[in-house]
Amino acid sequence: MFEKGKYIVYGTTGVCEIEDITSPDIQGAGSSRLYYVLSPCFQKGNRIFTPVDNEKVVIRAVMTQEEADALINAIPGIGELADMDDKEREKRYREAIRSGDPREWIRIIKSSYLRQQKRMAQGKKVTALDERYFHAAEEQLYSELSISLGIAREEVRPYIQERVRSLEKTEDQ
Repeated sequence: MFEKGKYIVYGTTGVCEIEDITSPDIQGAGSSRLYYVLSPCFQKGNRIFTPVDNEKVVIRAVMTQEEADALINAIPGIGELADMDDKEREKRYREAIRSGDPREWIRIIKSSYLRQQKRMAQGKKVTALDERYFHAAEEQLYSELSISLGIAREEVRPYIQERVRSLEKTEDQ
């Protein structure tokens, strides 16, 4: 069980702060069942009530700063998804987003970015599928890294790019 005031990743909603842990008066919920009252960090005005023992949605702690740094350092070694048809790609993208696993989000970002580059080089348009999941994966990843690293979400992409560039320079030496 997580503590009040902590940050968690709640399914595809993303990073939420635990406002409270309570037994709300919800019809059919049973008065002894505990619920998290969650406030999504990047969706102002929303509030989520979810059972503490919810097994249907991935709920995990936000990564620590050390884990975030290690993940960013690992980005060059995280491979993209294998090439597949659109139907299979959408299935894999959807599973990766729902997994709650930042490494899988990176795989989506890499895969869809490389597909976009390849298609543009061929004079083709970017597919809506790749674009939609690219942005969804970025949203999930950058929101969590923002909280973990204590920087604004808009600063996460440049931060990652700079770190990866410096890692590549170090490897080249």
